Amino acid sequence: MRWTLKPKPNQDTVRDLSKALQVELSIASLLVQRGIESYEQAKYFFRPSLDDLHDPFLMKDMDKAVSRIETAIANGENIMVYGDYDVDGTTAVSLMSSYLLSTYSNVATYIPDRYDEGYGISYKGIDYAADNDVTLIIALDCGIKAIDKIAHAKEKNVDFIICDHHRPGPKIPDAIAVLDPKQDDCNYPFDELCGCGVGFKLIQALASKKGKTIEDLTEYLDLVATAIGADIVPIIGENRILAYHGLHIINTKPRAGFKSIINQIKKDTLTITDVVFTIAPRINAAGRMKHGQYAVDLLTQTNLTTATKYAEEIEAFNTDRKDADKRITKEALAYIEEHKEQKRFTTVVYNETWHKGVIGIVASRLIENYYRPTLVFTKSGDRLAASARSVKGFDVYNALEACSEHIEQFGGHKYAAGLTLKEENYEPFKRKFEEVVKASIDKSLLTPEITIDTQIDLDDITPKFYRILSQFAPFGPGNMTPVFMSDNLKDTGYGKCVGEDESHLRITVTQNGNPKLVCIGFGLGEKLNLIENKKEFKAAYSIDENHWQGNVSLQLKLKDIKG
Repeated sequence: MRWTLKPKPNQDTVRDLSKALQVELSIASLLVQRGIESYEQAKYFFRPSLDDLHDPFLMKDMDKAVSRIETAIANGENIMVYGDYDVDGTTAVSLMSSYLLSTYSNVATYIPDRYDEGYGISYKGIDYAADNDVTLIIALDCGIKAIDKIAHAKEKNVDFIICDHHRPGPKIPDAIAVLDPKQDDCNYPFDELCGCGVGFKLIQALASKKGKTIEDLTEYLDLVATAIGADIVPIIGENRILAYHGLHIINTKPRAGFKSIINQIKKDTLTITDVVFTIAPRINAAGRMKHGQYAVDLLTQTNLTTATKYAEEIEAFNTDRKDADKRITKEALAYIEEHKEQKRFTTVVYNETWHKGVIGIVASRLIENYYRPTLVFTKSGDRLAASARSVKGFDVYNALEACSEHIEQFGGHKYAAGLTLKEENYEPFKRKFEEVVKASIDKSLLTPEITIDTQIDLDDITPKFYRILSQFAPFGPGNMTPVFMSDNLKDTGYGKCVGEDESHLRITVTQNGNPKLVCIGFGLGEKLNLIENKKEFKAAYSIDENHWQGNVSLQLKLKDIKG
């Protein structure tokens, strides 16, 4: 692991902020590192207000989208809400459809079949809409590159409103309205919304035309917060406000679908991390293993008893997903070892039997083992489909763009993308992708990095310090959980490997004889020798609470240790 200590912020600014907020210098330093330099900025950060959300009509085409929906409702038209099968797509469809259905009945939902139709807008979905007298489709979390499909819809007299957040291609689809803050000519002040976030801005605009305020829409924020966490968008600006208030709804007034999942996992208060690792995988499992419509049914259900039945079905899908993910990861790792693939700058593997629904997860698992830009391919009809994942600092989307002569279709973000290609293009693509990455990647990015905010002493870690630190949440890209470093540490002599396979490390550390803090290091069991016999070492860690038998104490979550 590379340890990178963030540069020290301007100390005069730190002192001024410390004085203005009446907090310790270490807290003020963390804030200045995050771009918070004044009392007003700190207030905006610590007390995210719905009043600070931007006017939705600042988004290009918002007025056109609202006008077309109002016309459809006035004329009694059939509206279809169409979205991708992942968490962002299914939450967005649930949000938009439940909002429209609250005042208008001619609304249907459509999630494409991952295996039959693939990602995004499909001809089959458009034809289905036309056959059922749908004249307006609102597409969420997809559509920004669907040039031919939108043209096909036009021939069928089906209008489209696109709500997307993916990067546009050189040409924009000829839809009635295209809401995507990443368009070059869109001047919306915040371009990091997720698909569900763009959908929320549309319902905010629709509601404002009826004289409603943002306070009337808080019931939808649990969906937005879940999408923000699952889609790994930066938790800054508007996303921070939406995630903060959405988490509050999840923890105080969750919709029946969320309540049924929370009842299963038996946790009192959920953080954004809990949402990402407990709620999101279950919602995703529907589209991965069966069909994304199951997730929409769960998230739009108002009856808790029925929602609980849906949640049980989805829990079964999630169990199947975990089994498939484990098996395929094992097979992929064996293939990489056997073919010496780990010596490359990229990891590209293919097996026609692998389950298409879990190849994205498997790609992430392979990065944990071989820290390389990674693609996992499987057979999908007469094509090969892949999920791409990247390492911190490397833009896999740009790398795929450089290989586009071998690709049929691709889309996504800097760190995650999807693509399809013809089977005969697999080997040429694999060679080209390796060449592109080898030529363009900074070689240091192939070693995992721990970014450390600051160095502190264990004495600094007090309940008050942690209480203020916990108010930095919700954490995520752009506002990561603070990571600290301390040196001259010693184990008290009781350090040991724990866990079923003894892969984790549990130690109690002291610094200069005091204080004593329990540390847990997941996956660090092999480093036991560095702390044995009271050897001095240094550690990189975050701080959290340990709840055990009714007792709450601070503990360190080790990221890495060095002798």
